[in-house]
Amino acid sequence: MTITLQGKRGLIMGVANERSIAWGIAKAMADAGAELAFSYQGEAFGKRLEPLAQSVGSTMMVDVDVTNEASMDAAFAMIKDTWGTLDFVVHAIAFSDKNELAGRIIDTSRENFKNSLTISCYSFIDVAKRASDLMPDGGTLLTLTYQGSNRVTPFYNVMGVAKAALESATRYLANDLGPQGIRVNAISPGPMKTLAGAAIGGARKTYKHTEMNTPLRANATLEAVGGTAVYLASDAGACTTGEIIRVDGGFHVLGMPQPDHLV
Repeated sequence: MTITLQGKRGLIMGVANERSIAWGIAKAMADAGAELAFSYQGEAFGKRLEPLAQSVGSTMMVDVDVTNEASMDAAFAMIKDTWGTLDFVVHAIAFSDKNELAGRIIDTSRENFKNSLTISCYSFIDVAKRASDLMPDGGTLLTLTYQGSNRVTPFYNVMGVAKAALESATRYLANDLGPQGIRVNAISPGPMKTLAGAAIGGARKTYKHTEMNTPLRANATLEAVGGTAVYLASDAGACTTGEIIRVDGGFHVLGMPQPDHLV
């Protein structure tokens, strides 16, 4: 089976710059033939996004605040008016106050907990509800997670809880939307040199540690994550739903570091 997205249209949410995982996915999907729309939040991110969107032939960009109902309504109304339907959505949106990613999770504030869960998890549920209405013939919803969801990871704290909730939401959404032919999956890359990853304390040490210890002795690349997304959104992924697909060089199978790096 040829893996192609020719004739498919999708929304990419969460591109911050050319090193974003969301951009790696967008580039791979465009190369596979998909027509893309992009969302962004605020003028500054819009200016960064515009040349990237143009480079893949996209003419649809929409400013969206996922915490604002009116903003979400307007965004999906615009997509409906322009395209009528959607074939896939990539949700690459997460947030937490980086000052609360250090220290202990026991010190997480109520406000940051609510914000982190709302933006990093509930927004996917909200997007799924709206996008599924534009998928009368089925489609694909993708989100991004991280191993800190199920393993204690330094400097991740409340984001680990948020990603655990996101992964659970992925499974429940897959069950809800399966009868409509809509597949819901999450991709879990290992540490990557992105804007979001750089905000996490100890990022360089984490990146080096995983690179030295994964079975493949390599961290994930934008191309690898993008290729996985293309597969999941294509007809080749027709029977894959409710999954957390790990693209981490195999790091998740390890119980301890490689012998050369045991301390």
